[in-house]
Amino acid sequence: MPNDPDAQGADFGDGRREPGMGSLRGLDFARRERPRRLPRMPARGWPWLLGCVLLAAVLLVMAMRKPLADWLWPQTRAQALRAQAAQALAQGRLTAADGSGARELYAAALAIDPDRDEARAGLAEVAEAALAQARQATAQDRFADAHASLRLARSLSVPRADAAAVATALRKREAAHAGIPGLLKRAEAARESGQLTGNPDAALPLYQRILALQPENTRALEGREDALGELLQQARAQLREGRLAEATAAIDAARSFDPGHVDLPDTQARLNEELDDVRRNAASDLRDGRLERAAERYRLLAAAGQQADADAGLERVAVAWAHRAETMAADFRFAAADAALAQARALAPEITAVSTAGQRVARAQQAHARLGSQVPPRERGRRVARLLAEAKDAEARGDLLAPPGDSAFDKLRAARAIAPDDPAVRKATARLLPAAKQCFERGLSANNLGLARACFDARVALETDAAALASARRRLAGRWLAIGDERLGAGELRGASAALSSARALDPATPGLDDFDRRIRAATAPQR
Repeated sequence: MPNDPDAQGADFGDGRREPGMGSLRGLDFARRERPRRLPRMPARGWPWLLGCVLLAAVLLVMAMRKPLADWLWPQTRAQALRAQAAQALAQGRLTAADGSGARELYAAALAIDPDRDEARAGLAEVAEAALAQARQATAQDRFADAHASLRLARSLSVPRADAAAVATALRKREAAHAGIPGLLKRAEAARESGQLTGNPDAALPLYQRILALQPENTRALEGREDALGELLQQARAQLREGRLAEATAAIDAARSFDPGHVDLPDTQARLNEELDDVRRNAASDLRDGRLERAAERYRLLAAAGQQADADAGLERVAVAWAHRAETMAADFRFAAADAALAQARALAPEITAVSTAGQRVARAQQAHARLGSQVPPRERGRRVARLLAEAKDAEARGDLLAPPGDSAFDKLRAARAIAPDDPAVRKATARLLPAAKQCFERGLSANNLGLARACFDARVALETDAAALASARRRLAGRWLAIGDERLGAGELRGASAALSSARALDPATPGLDDFDRRIRAATAPQR
């Protein structure tokens, strides 16, 4: 404002003017709140924290200094390894199990820095030094050291001619000290006495020792040939006598001394034929129920080195024993059932069929004790008569297998549990057995294998003819196998596996079972 003296300043009339403050109207003198300041952290805690951080950083750097250096500067680490290797080479420490030998150190340097040739050149120097040590050890008759150094030189690709020269010198030196003439006499004496193998003083080990020193020794070559011929002749005689384990050991020994012997292929072929005969005979014994003989043959295969076939066969025999135990228990022949179960457990106690058979035998024994032994004779007779009458009524209604507990077979089974030797029970059993057989055949004809299995179980409870039961079991297992083949052809792998399990549970000796198992495994194997 022009008339405001404070704004214009004072005028004294003589041309002088005092400076003014200017206009104060644009200023805001309202009181405002001061911003709040954040509280300060105590200053005395920071130095300690900073010191801890620095100390941790220093310790970390000290701990990781060498690995970090090796990672950041691998050439430096490789150079250090080459220097250590050169020092080890100069000291004659060519190799060491703990990695401190020249060979190991040069190899480590080469792995870290493969683009430089110093490590390769160092390994070549190690090879030459090893060859020199082999020569020196040979001259000093330190034959074990000489062989070790020669092996090291060859492993490092020393020139073949140089290694061969050292090896020849080593053999000659060893032969001179070994007394070859004396070894030949000992070998020939052992061969004449029939001691062909089995200990270091036998003929073949002695001939082998001589030929290691003098590969061209004619007497040793001819002697070894004759000894091997005699050994294989013994093996063929053992095969004729059925001593497969001894024959197998003799053939394996002959192959270890000379895999190219002229008599070896024929003898091996004879062994294979004998082993195949044992397999066929064992399978035949198993199918025909000659379980003891089958087990003996499979054990013979094990002794002859065919462990996988033997284990599989003995497991099948164990399953057959388990089935026999169940059949005998169903006929209340508990002593025989226990004996069969013991045979199964001795062969393969861990398989499911054996444990299941044990449970069923135990339940049959408990049921027999509960129904028979606690019942007075007069009451036992009345109860048996009532059960047989109910069984006859169920048979008349056609309820042979169902309903459970009220079927003709269930009633007859209960009567047999009380009085298995009762003439009326035996007569009823003889009457119902044909019905069970017809039911079984009807199930097979209709491809209703569930019905066939139920009827077969009824036959197990009624029939005492073990051969007939074995035949029925094999037929039912074969039908399951045929169904499994159809399922596999249709791509139904789960159904095929289930059919295989049913067949194996019924009769593990079913022909074609192993082949079908291999086909399923091949079909279910992941594609590469």
